[in-house]
Amino acid sequence: MNTQASSQKAMLPVLSGFFIMGFVDVTGIATNYVKQDFSLTDSQANLLPMMAFIWFAVFSIPTGLLMGRIGRRNTVVLSFILTIIAMCIPLAYYHFTAIFMAFSLLGIGNTMLQVSLNPMAAAIVPSGRIASILTLGQFLKAVSSFLGPLLAGMAAILWNDWKWIFAIYALTTLLTMGWLSATVRETPRPGKTHATFRTTCALFKDRYIRMLFLGILLIVGIDVGLNTTIPKLLIEKTGMPLEKAGLGTSLYFSARTVGTFVGAFILSRAATDRFLRYSMILASGALVSVMLMGNTPWGISVMIVMIGLTCANVFSILLSYALQHLPERDNEISALMIMGVSGGALVTPLMGILSDMAGQTASLSLLLLCVIYLGAIPLKTCRKISSYNK
Repeated sequence: MNTQASSQKAMLPVLSGFFIMGFVDVTGIATNYVKQDFSLTDSQANLLPMMAFIWFAVFSIPTGLLMGRIGRRNTVVLSFILTIIAMCIPLAYYHFTAIFMAFSLLGIGNTMLQVSLNPMAAAIVPSGRIASILTLGQFLKAVSSFLGPLLAGMAAILWNDWKWIFAIYALTTLLTMGWLSATVRETPRPGKTHATFRTTCALFKDRYIRMLFLGILLIVGIDVGLNTTIPKLLIEKTGMPLEKAGLGTSLYFSARTVGTFVGAFILSRAATDRFLRYSMILASGALVSVMLMGNTPWGISVMIVMIGLTCANVFSILLSYALQHLPERDNEISALMIMGVSGGALVTPLMGILSDMAGQTASLSLLLLCVIYLGAIPLKTCRKISSYNK
């Protein structure tokens, strides 16, 4: 192991970082409240998630290089500090520009957290259990994402202001930062190659890495797109008020939570490539059903659950393959893969344009194309490419 974080004592605070990682998904329900508060169009409102996720494209590789110099733990702590500052901005000054600034800082902090925390978690366990630990981390992230709309709704009802969710998140992040700082100790890793921007980007020459990178870009685009679109879809098709429609996002994330929990057991027995392909076939069917037949809250809710279950494990599957491909380059691999999270910034604006042109149903067609690609990723071929490259 490369760090002392491999001890059982350090595992819980490291895993708790995945719960903080889920805070970035507050952009979904927050976008709907901000749209209502400032009377925005879908195209304008969907710029907000873009401001959170575009930084994954900008800061992932620099974070990987920074992590090589200051260590994973210090990078995680720095990401927590940025997250706390981001949460305090809307509480101090609630304005559309301030929300842009807050979401930008949240995106930068989350970029640093995902780049550094995934390899930190992978280092705690033997290589054969990397997929398992990352799936557990995604389970905790899904729990956090599921709670977000509930907490926003609770804050709106109890305190007459949904923005108090940011205070809850800031305090939770502060406590987690203290726990991890006091528990995790990191030691230098002998034989670690010095990474540069050029050597990191050179990994894109690897066909295997390119394939997994595009897959991660699309699965995050699906996740963020649904996070933002589900409440608007329910409002458009059923006439629900926003306070109730926002629970549709929690329904999606609750399904993802169950999916990651169940997926950890299934993936230990089933062939990963077959599991991915069948999951995407079911997800495609659910999306088509929502687009063509979803006109009732009950019908849409069933399909939301189906999509959440089938998409829950795709990110951890692709990331685990990438980290195991070149373990001696795990910092750089993590940076490149997390750069794919910028898919959340690419897909949602396109969905907003389609929505303004032809409604929420039309915007779902873009997600359907993403799902079809993911189902076509040949992981068996990926494994062969991996063995040849080694």
